[in-house]
Amino acid sequence: MFQNQYETVFILTPVLSEAQIKDAVDKFKSVLTENGAEIVNEESWGLRKLAYTIQHKNTGYYQLFQFKSSPTLVAILETEFKRDERIMRFLTTRLDKDALAYASRRKSGAGKSKETASAE
Repeated sequence: MFQNQYETVFILTPVLSEAQIKDAVDKFKSVLTENGAEIVNEESWGLRKLAYTIQHKNTGYYQLFQFKSSPTLVAILETEFKRDERIMRFLTTRLDKDALAYASRRKSGAGKSKETASAE
């Protein structure tokens, strides 16, 4: 079966508790794994300020999944995002070779400047 590598970022509403956020993230992780996706990377970016107001909210919890799957799974995942009222926004993109190289650098921390890397 043909597989592409994808990256999806979604924003959860900030009114959720930590348990509700974990539940929502687990739900979408299971949608991926139950449909045959291989999760390559998962990052929780936490509560961040939004660039513009969405649903009268200025912040949201960001979550990223990087996964390998068939193209048909993306439609299933995005349908689940649309059905869930906890999701404010989502974006799924197919990664080409340049995006894969950037994602691996970001994951390893090589993309950070020297000042921010030494501060951590």
